[in-house]
Amino acid sequence: MLEVYPIGKAQYPPDLDLSRVMSAIDAIEKLPDLVAQALDGCGDLDHPIREGVWTIRALTHHLADSHMNAYIRTKLALTEIAPRVKAYDEVAWSELADARLPVEAAVALLRPLHARWVEVLRSMGPTELKRSWIAPGSDEARPA
Repeated sequence: MLEVYPIGKAQYPPDLDLSRVMSAIDAIEKLPDLVAQALDGCGDLDHPIREGVWTIRALTHHLADSHMNAYIRTKLALTEIAPRVKAYDEVAWSELADARLPVEAAVALLRPLHARWVEVLRSMGPTELKRSWIAPGSDEARPA
């Protein structure tokens, strides 16, 4: 059985000050290169990262899937009033044929996706930072 939250549930800071926002955007910008570096020379991509969890290949493709969804959620939050975003079945997505592609396909997708996402995020001002979206299964709005 896959552990759903191997490093714990997401923790949200009480306030989104500019320093935290910029630090998070910088991390998003760097992630594709960090993933590529981590994968460089990795010989067994179908090995679980630890017992009972996804393989390195599955996790890499999951990053592309989840970040596509995050990018779209960001754009929805910036263009609609507190949109209710759609959930997706991460495990079912990980079982589709594209999850068996070489990991380079996921990294190649992450690079332009993150470039676009970072551009949108860096364009946000105080008004945009206050916009929100409603998470699946919740009635509570979250910050964009």
